[in-house]
Amino acid sequence: MKNNPVVVVEITRGNSVESIHQVDIAIADNAGKITTTYGDPDIHIYPRSSIKSLQALPLIESGAADAYDFEDKHLALACASHNGQPMHFQAASEMLHRSGLDGSCLECGAQLPKYPEDQMTAMRSEGGLQPIHNNCSGKHSGFLAFAKHTGLKTNGYIGFDHPVQKEIAGVLEEVTGAKHSADNYGIDGCSIPTFKIPLTSLAVAYAKFGVGEDASPLRSKSMIRLRDACLKHPEMVAGNNRVCTQLMQTLGNRAFVKVGAEGVYTMSLPELGLGVAMKSRDGSFRAVEVAVSQLACDLLKLDETDREKMKLLTNPVLKNWNGIEVGSARFAKE
Repeated sequence: MKNNPVVVVEITRGNSVESIHQVDIAIADNAGKITTTYGDPDIHIYPRSSIKSLQALPLIESGAADAYDFEDKHLALACASHNGQPMHFQAASEMLHRSGLDGSCLECGAQLPKYPEDQMTAMRSEGGLQPIHNNCSGKHSGFLAFAKHTGLKTNGYIGFDHPVQKEIAGVLEEVTGAKHSADNYGIDGCSIPTFKIPLTSLAVAYAKFGVGEDASPLRSKSMIRLRDACLKHPEMVAGNNRVCTQLMQTLGNRAFVKVGAEGVYTMSLPELGLGVAMKSRDGSFRAVEVAVSQLACDLLKLDETDREKMKLLTNPVLKNWNGIEVGSARFAKE
């Protein structure tokens, strides 16, 4: 394993570096070996939403997705932290309807969509702002479909002791190899349990996810099905002007990526059999977005033409409220 200093993302203003963000990174192969690290790869982190595609595995494995005729766009939404655009809450509504449920079953809490025009649409809709607009509504619709199909009660499905969350925790423990128990959990933004695990374990899980490498043939196929759904519909995973969507659109089938709150990112590079997990020490999104974009360029050995296409992500320009360029963000290893 090659150990490297912590990655630094610099924020510039004028000709000077105004601030820096440090990012810890672990890179693993699908055999479970950590190949390269930056900073502290053994740090234990809450993966937050970066792990949604693993939380969606029971939806496939139980047969619920097929029983309710979920399309690829619905599976992608089950893995999403979406903007709350019309295409997102409409697809979540379809998932619930096909499961014989409705938005009143969601326990993720109401949340304003990302953009003002969608906020106004949501607030003016019948019933006003609702949990269906929450950026986790696709994931929760998947949880509810799993519960309905397997005969579990849907009420209280977000609770630590509910069978839905017990099933998900068990799957996460199997895939990551890390303990998921009452000793290492907290409550996520959407109210479900989130478990603190090593960064290295997360990297190994996403190396396996990217190529469908699991002892269970069903799980291996489920991983590939979710991966491909997200790659086919990156707009459902995040949405307009979001790095998750932009990276997958730009790189095509070469990279699966997913952001998590407090500056977490996971990435699978199927052609290389590699998985990446990273965490910005100060929780900065702009830092980890630059880091994951640059690392994708480097690991995939993109040529100059493709690197130029990625420049808006690897070296984003920062502008003030008048649209004047004031600086940029850039990847700089210590």
